[in-house]
Amino acid sequence: MAALFAGGTQNLMIDFSRNYFDLFQLPQRFGCDPISLENAYRRLQTEVHPDRFASGSEQEKRLALQSSARVNEAYRALKDPVSRAQYLLSLNGIDALSETDTQLPLEFLERQLERRETAAEAVDNRDSQAIANVAAEVRDEADDLIDALVDALDGERAYSDARMRVRELKFLSKLADDLDAMQGVLDDQE
Repeated sequence: MAALFAGGTQNLMIDFSRNYFDLFQLPQRFGCDPISLENAYRRLQTEVHPDRFASGSEQEKRLALQSSARVNEAYRALKDPVSRAQYLLSLNGIDALSETDTQLPLEFLERQLERRETAAEAVDNRDSQAIANVAAEVRDEADDLIDALVDALDGERAYSDARMRVRELKFLSKLADDLDAMQGVLDDQE
């Protein structure tokens, strides 16, 4: 168990050196079951939540707050596919999103530029459906990348090869967010 409570007192001890997967008692894999993650998060957060230690000593309150923050940080990292892949690669000594290595394949970048142009024209034309279509294409491509990352990270353990796919997935995630914002602008104008 990630959190231990000593002898009837509310002394909270959490091992901060454990990686996020170990903290939630989940296998160290990219293909993470979202329901298992959610259940583990809720269980652990219930154990370490600062409200449980409201009447405790200042040390217990501080440790509960730190423990709760660590659980939240771990949950955010494992819930998001880009963050989960980046974290998994970091556990294997690979910095997937290094500031010095931002290169992406030209074909990939050209496809995304065309999508951005199509979306910008759709905003100008107030064509909500065109933006929805582009967003669906982006999400389909992201889903395909996630499937490829499951194979590369969990099956083949090809961590170095997965770096490019993680960068592409991050790019697509940002593009999907931008498209949602464009859609929001159109929705607000109606």
